[in-house]
Amino acid sequence: MKENMKQIKTEDKNFKKEFEELLKRGHMDMDNVSKIVLDIISEIKKDGNEALKKHIEKFDMWTPKSDEELQISCESMKKAYDELDIELKKALQLAYDRIKAYHQKQKPTSWLDYEENGNVLGQKVTPVDRAGLYIPGGKAAYPSSLLMNAIPAIVAGVKEIVVCTPAPCNELNSLLLAAMHLCGIKKAYKVGGASAISAMAYGTKTISKVDVITGPGNIFVATAKKLVFGEVNIDMIAGPSEIGILADESSDTNFLAIDLLSQAEHDEMASSILITPSQRIADETSKKVYEWLEKLNRKEIAMASIKERGAIIVTRDMEEAVNLMNEIAPEHLEVMTQYPFDLLPKIKHAGAIFMGRFTPEPIGDYIAGPNHTLPTGGTAKFYSPLGVENFLKKSSIISMSQEGIKEIGKECALIARTEGLGAHEASVLERLKLI
Repeated sequence: MKENMKQIKTEDKNFKKEFEELLKRGHMDMDNVSKIVLDIISEIKKDGNEALKKHIEKFDMWTPKSDEELQISCESMKKAYDELDIELKKALQLAYDRIKAYHQKQKPTSWLDYEENGNVLGQKVTPVDRAGLYIPGGKAAYPSSLLMNAIPAIVAGVKEIVVCTPAPCNELNSLLLAAMHLCGIKKAYKVGGASAISAMAYGTKTISKVDVITGPGNIFVATAKKLVFGEVNIDMIAGPSEIGILADESSDTNFLAIDLLSQAEHDEMASSILITPSQRIADETSKKVYEWLEKLNRKEIAMASIKERGAIIVTRDMEEAVNLMNEIAPEHLEVMTQYPFDLLPKIKHAGAIFMGRFTPEPIGDYIAGPNHTLPTGGTAKFYSPLGVENFLKKSSIISMSQEGIKEIGKECALIARTEGLGAHEASVLERLKLI
């Protein structure tokens, strides 16, 4: 008997219950790991580098003999870059250029507004002093994540960028090192997991305390980011990768199948969901998913993801399909329909939207330009992709002229008095006495 992806239909009696289970795909049991992470944070705050070395020995299976061994040398980055295959070097540079060009369009500017009475109101935009980037290094190393996190910080004008990445058995991915050189990284450390987040949040003898931490990671990294939020800013709490696809009768089922698997191969917790009003598309895609699975080098991981967290939803029409996808609010959304831009106004929630049959999700992972660090688990309803603004902060500018405070001062004092704040009231009234 041939295997098929799980199918549910909106006409089924139990659809609501099954759909609600899909909506829970991004749940992470942070309660069970919070105690472990809190202990790690406490140890880093207390013992700094010594705690880091202990954690590396425990989790990454090697023992740093000195503080210097925690660091990744700029020489090793340059060596890795110089030794890159010429075609790979060109590809990396193309990705860098496209990502930078896209993010340069995001940068907000400071502004001042001059009122007729002489008041000046405005906004000053400045980069944070130090940014901490976490780059995963567990089941796979992701040089692309370094580009996606470093380039927005560079465009924002951050002067000091700190990179932390785990080095299992004291080994690092050469392409990741090359990407660091390309981005001009000067401070990078062989530190991973909750230990890295804690070190960047509170600082150690070797690792500078930063102002913002960005980058994805496992549940321990996500929990650590949540717990240090407030001590530093963070980008988002990211969970397992996911893809949602909207497809109509015109879709290529071969494309649909391999695109679903493009996320399933990340890890067993990834989710891949196709929504279509076409039963034929649903059946053919399900069949081709299992045909493709046999060809993948990460077959076991992708298989587990598809079986446990994959689904095809068959709807009454495309309007219903879009509404359900908005409820899911996927990290990646492919619109594989004949006229994809007709649906764009109806799409409210998605981290990144890939329009049309020649726009597979992986093009966004690496080289299109927009950021691939995206909200997961339905958080696209209120989070945005990582961008330049994550590395900036805004200050309000207020300058009152004599005429300006005269016009609005009494009303300001009245509100202050009503709130029971006498010094606030007097602060304004004392100035009005001079006018």
